[in-house]
Amino acid sequence: MSSMKDIDERTNLAGNSMFELLLFRLGEAEHSERRESFGINVFKVREILVMPEITAMVNSPPEVMGVANIRGQMITVINLPMVVGCRPTKGLGILLVTEFARTTQAFAVEEVNEIVRLEWKHVLSAENSGGGLVTSIARLDGAAEDTRLAQVLDVEQILRNVFPNEHQALPEGANVAKVHLPPGTIVVAADDSPVARMMLEQGLKAMGIPYVMGKNGEEAWHMLGDIHTKAAAEGKTARDKVALVLTDLEMPVMDGFTLTRNIKQDTRFKNIPVIIHSSLTGTTNEGHVKSVGADGYVAKFVAEELSSTINDVLQRTALVAR
Repeated sequence: MSSMKDIDERTNLAGNSMFELLLFRLGEAEHSERRESFGINVFKVREILVMPEITAMVNSPPEVMGVANIRGQMITVINLPMVVGCRPTKGLGILLVTEFARTTQAFAVEEVNEIVRLEWKHVLSAENSGGGLVTSIARLDGAAEDTRLAQVLDVEQILRNVFPNEHQALPEGANVAKVHLPPGTIVVAADDSPVARMMLEQGLKAMGIPYVMGKNGEEAWHMLGDIHTKAAAEGKTARDKVALVLTDLEMPVMDGFTLTRNIKQDTRFKNIPVIIHSSLTGTTNEGHVKSVGADGYVAKFVAEELSSTINDVLQRTALVAR
């Protein structure tokens, strides 16, 4: 979908608390005739195609239309309007091929509209709106009072709903190594997706890690501030209380890039290790993670790899309990 120049430009956007959102429509909303806008981070989209021939598969979930042969790769096609409860009125003419947490899948949509460039501060959490499949609402025209809105879909939740057995934090028989933090320390974690937080919490508990969890980078930042204040009252530092910070990248209000940069530029927190735990995989993203000062990067959602990465970062930063 993108040239290396495009990828570099979008990566640089992330370093400035910005990103690009691909907007598309799925048809009429349930119980109305409104055709709402939906969005997905451009970094998750590998390519956009006119709908190819699809081969139906026996015993597939109802939301799965079948598989498409795309450049020699068999890719599962998900009926996205069916997942979110919309009624296409123009047919499903476009396929979004996405890469997410080291998996590739395609979403059938009614139409693709445009790509918009946004600041994360103009993306607001939608967790309490009752949507379930929506992580956030993007203000497409920024701070304008009459701004257009787009719903940013929770891909983690969608894939877990469609393929529950394939998207588990701890598959049956998983062997997750315990992680021993220094006494009195915790992990501060942040992720905007409810299902991602649930899976992350399962993994951290299996590792025996005490933690506090925020819904975005801003919440995690405030948690660190509170921890620093309490630690100072005891004559200690935040580093004495926090073993590491574990953060997603895509989050409303404050994304993981900004959180990491804030931590590494603040004398109160700069020595606290930061690990990025993200569905945005690939060498381009991993390289940019290092450029903002993160100490480690691990793709969602393999608990064994998360445990290994945490242990490695703790060892490298001399925080493993002896």
